Amino acid sequence: MESAALAGLLDFGATRSLDSLLLVRHGRVVLDAYYAPYTANIPHRINSATKAVVGTLVAIAQKDGLLDGFDHPLLDFFADRNVADLDDRKKAITVQHLLDMTSGINWQEPLDGRPDSMIEMSRQQDWTKFVLDRPLAHAPGDAFNYNSGGTHVLSALIAKLTGMSAWDYAKAKLFGPLGIDTSDWWHDPQGVSIGGFGLALLPRDMAKIGYLYLRSGQWEDKALLSPAWIDKVNHATVNMNMPRSPDLRYSNLFWALPERHVYMADGYHCQLIMVLPRLDIVAVTTARDFCPLGKLTDLIAGAVKSETALAADPAGANLLANKIHEISTEKATEVGVTSEVAAAISGRTFRFPANAVGVKSLSLTLADPGPYYDLEIYTRDRSQPPLKLRSPIGFDGLYRKSEPTAAGIFATKGKWVNGSTLEVERQWVGMDELQKWTLSFDGERLHLHSRDREGRDVSIDSEPGG
Repeated sequence: MESAALAGLLDFGATRSLDSLLLVRHGRVVLDAYYAPYTANIPHRINSATKAVVGTLVAIAQKDGLLDGFDHPLLDFFADRNVADLDDRKKAITVQHLLDMTSGINWQEPLDGRPDSMIEMSRQQDWTKFVLDRPLAHAPGDAFNYNSGGTHVLSALIAKLTGMSAWDYAKAKLFGPLGIDTSDWWHDPQGVSIGGFGLALLPRDMAKIGYLYLRSGQWEDKALLSPAWIDKVNHATVNMNMPRSPDLRYSNLFWALPERHVYMADGYHCQLIMVLPRLDIVAVTTARDFCPLGKLTDLIAGAVKSETALAADPAGANLLANKIHEISTEKATEVGVTSEVAAAISGRTFRFPANAVGVKSLSLTLADPGPYYDLEIYTRDRSQPPLKLRSPIGFDGLYRKSEPTAAGIFATKGKWVNGSTLEVERQWVGMDELQKWTLSFDGERLHLHSRDREGRDVSIDSEPGG
């Protein structure tokens, strides 16, 4: 693979807010790059790429004899539940239908819109029941419909088959053999590992999963997956019916672009494990924005120049090394003049009513030599206490990272834009999230302007008296 082309690929990644880009070819790490402030040792939430891991665990359970076949009717495994709207069509849903997202369950989660059904599911006490009780919009097998609820049911199925959570089963049967020691996986109120999202892995560990698929399920001397399972993924045929990407196909919870000979675990905002069998490549990206899958595939394939070693290219190697250093080194942004308001608001706590960005209270300590903020976040379950966070703030144009917490690592910087307005950028490092807050101070009140996760403008005022 040509060094200069790889440097160009890193430039492309900078335009798509990548956090990392890793390439493996012929079993060797070709490129392992991280965009500041993200670093290699921080697990990254892989969003819906979690689904492909769930599918992999289902395949392992089948190979180990815990599941007799993918065509087994799903509800046989949930006979202890009283399922709503039960009819012959719902009884016909198989495990394979969930693996291909063709169950027919009425579910609103368009790939280019608001995931209403997933949001509603997340507000339930029993997520599995919510999904199983949904009526059908189509007969099973008739149509593809993206559904994070179906994959959550598969996670619940893994728990039924194995007697342990999907996360614990992964540690025993997938992560353990692959040498994956660092992981975290969110769970629902019932303790079921979330089947549609919530898994965090290191990029190098994501690459191990891709390499397992590239090697037909073989890891060292162990056959972890059936070659037939991977062959089905590699020859995906379920039409995803995406007008802007008509060539996308789906199979066993993997996306595919058959004409480009690539299949992938795909998570929101470009969390990708890409497998290119013809080129013997695994590619991994983590990011904070969407990326064009076809363009990315073409750039990776375009860097391949030979099946054998290329001639030494000192200039290209130097270009690539400098590019890796450049993206991994944070560049200071513009710095504003500190406002006189800073001293007056330092240490005060501003409290907010329930709102779309989830801020319950905010306190800025700015008179300290090391400025920081204390933040309380509303939880989805209002019976639970708010999440409390503290993080330093950089006022020199550079992020300051928090200490690791149960919620993760946060990097924050601020800039005064005028005498009463402070702009704050706050990254949840290892998540696909960058928050930009405009804080306007008016006497006893704080006005906060931001955007929610769907990109909609949100403006909130603190409560009177702080």
